Amino acid sequence: MAPRDYIIHPSEYDVDTVIADIHEIRRWNKQRFEMEQLTAIVHEDHSRGLCVGYKDVTADEFWVRGHFPGVPLMPGVLMCEAAAQLSSYYTQKHNLLDAKVIGFGGLEEVRFREPVVPGDRLVIAVERVRVRPRAMIVCRFQGLVRDSIVVDGTIKGVPLPVEMLAEAGGGTTGG
Repeated sequence: MAPRDYIIHPSEYDVDTVIADIHEIRRWNKQRFEMEQLTAIVHEDHSRGLCVGYKDVTADEFWVRGHFPGVPLMPGVLMCEAAAQLSSYYTQKHNLLDAKVIGFGGLEEVRFREPVVPGDRLVIAVERVRVRPRAMIVCRFQGLVRDSIVVDGTIKGVPLPVEMLAEAGGGTTGG
């Protein structure tokens, strides 16, 4: 995939038309507080397996002070986490894995192309590649800032054994 090839062209969605706010996202995703990496969902196309959302990156993010002092750059792992949360939202909303909680299953061919800094809106698009119910979902993802692709790759989501984690004292968390 060439970096200029969009999963979905920015002209196909409107970031000012929110279809799911943070409260609706919380209905489907377990992350809270500093780990919430989505601000809103702005587009879904179930027939194409597409979902688009965004994260407004603010100066109040927990990582700004230390990554890096004087030159705050959004950590790449958080860009991937935002994509994971968007994929999880889409998967849970449409019950694609028949799972209570979806967690990271892996990343492939991830490329960071440009920095993301406070004040940016990181628009994320995910596209379903394949689904194995109760086992795994695979999605392509891209992150854009001002129509430039800043990150892309493939992400895998898997059902988490929440009952086992709760018994071990880990609570019910997702990733």
